[in-house]
Amino acid sequence: MLSEGELSFIALHRDMYPRVFRFVRRRVDDPQVAEELAADVFRVAWQKWDDVAPVDVAWLFTVARNLLGNAYRSHQRQVALHERLRESAGFSDSAEDGPSLVDQVFDRLRDKDRDILQLAYWDQLTMSEIAAVLQCGESAAKVRLHRAREAFRKLVPAGADAMAQKKGA
Repeated sequence: MLSEGELSFIALHRDMYPRVFRFVRRRVDDPQVAEELAADVFRVAWQKWDDVAPVDVAWLFTVARNLLGNAYRSHQRQVALHERLRESAGFSDSAEDGPSLVDQVFDRLRDKDRDILQLAYWDQLTMSEIAAVLQCGESAAKVRLHRAREAFRKLVPAGADAMAQKKGA
């Protein structure tokens, strides 16, 4: 017989796993890695279940961000190693279709600007949820989101807006 806490956790997992998985999946290329990281979020939640006040979406996304940060750092170390190996072997990368304009602009943003835009647009968090994930007040989150939007606009090459509007017309 399952306890009330176990049943509550099962309900949390059932309701929130899809959102957490989508959050992680947008940030990693490999679906299996995304599944592992999303599962790790709930492993941490289970380990902290009795110690934490009610677990909500902001807390889960914060855990996911921390786990993603660990995964990114590990991945960056692997990429750097592979690059050094490629250079020492004299290989060069072939040109592929480049990233989209949005990807190029997004890559040029500061991490904190990129992060808040992803929380707002990709993850569709409310301003209060964004504030909780970023561990700041709602007004500070609004200011950060506004500044991130402005930074994005400034990085879009001149004429790109006009081209996009012509394509849409």
